[in-house]
Amino acid sequence: MQIKAAVIFETSGEFSIEQLEMSEPNDDEVVVRIVGVGICHTDLGARDGHLPIPPPPSVFGHEGAGIVEKVGDRVTKVKPGDHVVLAWDCCGTCPSCKSGNDPYCLNFFLHNFHGARPDGTTTLRKGDQIVHGSFFSQSSFADFALANERNVVKVQDDVPLDILAPLGCGVMTGAGAVMNALQPRPGSSIAVFGAGTVGISAILGAVVCGCTTIVAVDINPARLEVAKAFGATHVVNAGETDPVEAILDMTGGGTQFSLECVGNPRVFRQAVDVLPRMGVCGLLGVVPPGTEVSLDMDLIMNGRTVKGIIEGNAVPDLFIPSLIDLYRQGRFPFDQMVTFYPFDDINRAVEDMEKGRVIKPVLRL
Repeated sequence: MQIKAAVIFETSGEFSIEQLEMSEPNDDEVVVRIVGVGICHTDLGARDGHLPIPPPPSVFGHEGAGIVEKVGDRVTKVKPGDHVVLAWDCCGTCPSCKSGNDPYCLNFFLHNFHGARPDGTTTLRKGDQIVHGSFFSQSSFADFALANERNVVKVQDDVPLDILAPLGCGVMTGAGAVMNALQPRPGSSIAVFGAGTVGISAILGAVVCGCTTIVAVDINPARLEVAKAFGATHVVNAGETDPVEAILDMTGGGTQFSLECVGNPRVFRQAVDVLPRMGVCGLLGVVPPGTEVSLDMDLIMNGRTVKGIIEGNAVPDLFIPSLIDLYRQGRFPFDQMVTFYPFDDINRAVEDMEKGRVIKPVLRL
């Protein structure tokens, strides 16, 4: 079928709106008419060649939300007309998947970054030219996306679909890192390094968990103001002061938990250094493979934990509906960080995000 998609034709290039041909769904696949799609730093990392993916041309996008248009013969999870949020794909058969740890699927890269289906067949084409798709098994920078039944999450139809798009990755990653991975008890303290979509979502998760000291760290004063509006009890401008000294001073010895949401080795070191004994630092920031960091071994040995977290340790079919329930109750107002753009303005949306003018841009189709 013919679709309209935002295509990257060269590494670090701009997105070009093009007409493409998309394959018909296999027996286990679902065609989704995209209503809204969030832009995530992972999309831009793929654009810039920071992920082990095939070279352009490519269609990215992995925070899609929309309405099921067509399903393969063996699909039973959803039917045409259902509202869905798209997440990531997994193999479903490796030890990680069988134990309920889908984000740590041993075949995660094959199912999400291969530029094609896991069997190597491609799904997008412009004339005779193959266009790499299947990004997170969706490539939802398009008016229609082809997903697998596994990474389609059915949601109720009483919440606007376009605001739900960021739940598929950024919001779920930040909130899940706190609620699923760190699981702080009420009254706990946490420092969140980076006040973008993931960091703000982590702050919302910390509020839900009952944390009473929530420190947001960033170098953008506007984002720190946003963090306060979402529940941060303290903010630190790392461009003006040493965040480690500031946090140790304001908390009387450090926060029990910390999160690195930036993907910067220096910031990661700071997130570890603010921990007291028995503290836990979660690493969320995406970096190119091979990135190294220097840590104080004596500090770690004294009861501190460094924990890598992917996709918020979430099971999307369970966690996304839970977040929507919290949103309905007024306890998780993630929609307030969203700024909408027409799909054709994708390059302006990307520029605004990269320059810190907006927290979470969402493209409407």
